Amino acid sequence: MHQPNTPVALTIAGSDSGGEAGIQADLKTFACLRVHGATAITCLTAQNPGRISRLEPCPPIMVRAQLEAIAAHFTVAAAKTGMLFSAAIVREAALFFKRYPRIPLVVDPVMVSTSGRRLLQSGGIAALKTQLLPLAAIVTPNLAEAEILAGGKIRSLPQLRAAAGAIYRTFGCAALVKGGHLPGAEGAVDFFHGREGEWMLSSPRAARVALHGAGCAYSAAITAWLARGKSRIRAVELAKDYITRAIHESRSN
Repeated sequence: MHQPNTPVALTIAGSDSGGEAGIQADLKTFACLRVHGATAITCLTAQNPGRISRLEPCPPIMVRAQLEAIAAHFTVAAAKTGMLFSAAIVREAALFFKRYPRIPLVVDPVMVSTSGRRLLQSGGIAALKTQLLPLAAIVTPNLAEAEILAGGKIRSLPQLRAAAGAIYRTFGCAALVKGGHLPGAEGAVDFFHGREGEWMLSSPRAARVALHGAGCAYSAAITAWLARGKSRIRAVELAKDYITRAIHESRSN
């Protein structure tokens, strides 16, 4: 039940039947950070941490209906997108945020699953670039996604930093490029680039930990802290601390 004084955060993403990523990861993160989670589900998946065996996208009109139902009842304080899958669903999300431009939007540009399954069609990538990113407060790509958005390979910390700047200049939204999988890096290093300036965020790398869903939880934590009124860079800092603790605690359990 939604308590009147609890901020509302919205996630537009796919459902993970294994409960570790997507909508399920977002809702668990929202609950941990004391915000009420509202959802618009874009895809149903049959998956576990090892593979996605089946994926069924929701009709775009159903995505629109979910968003309209949320907007009719809740005051959304911040929002995020995860797996959107198709250009048509990206357009529905973009139309919604054009209607509500004051909602800070975190775009997690989910393109390929950990197991290698494509989660955003090629037309969806183009729509994401031209229609959704210009509306975003921040985009949170991993290495592979940053290479697509920045248009170049990332093999070093200077390239990671350059990619964050390139994405910011190209799309006009702040970029948090996540370097947790960067070969040779001593820690999990991320670079933020926005109108506030540049920041490097670093944490110790946790070896031999399954990270399925970590990207979803990271972007959800940023969204939750934005919903609670934190500035963009402070939300990123707090989210980095949250996901670092979550990863290291999962290693010890």
